This record gives sequence, structure tokens and C-alpha cells, in this order.
Amino acid sequence: MTKHLRNAVEKMRHHYIQKLIESGAYSNNEEQLYDYTLSELIEEYNKTLVKTKS
Repeated sequence: MTKHLRNAVEKMRHHYIQKLIESGAYSNNEEQLYDYTLSELIEEYNKTLVKTKS
């Protein structure tokens, strides 16, 4: 069970990292993103969405 949860979290982290890179807010080689937790990535993604909608 723990292995499945870890894999799911890693997939979600990768998803949000890709979305942030695609948005142009970060570059593909932005190592900072890979240090973020899933919660931090989601928060950063939501901030990016607000900026692009304004």
C-alpha cells in the first residue's frame, strides 16, 4: 500500500511540475521545482493560474 501511495504522489508531483513548465512560469531545467513538495507545487500552480487569468 505504501508503495502505491508513494508512486501516486510522485506521479502527481511530475504532473504539476510539467504544468508549471508548460505555463512558462519555470524553465525545464528549474531544479527548484524538483525540491518542492506536492503541496508546494499545487500552491505554486494555483498562483500561476491566478496570474494568467488576470
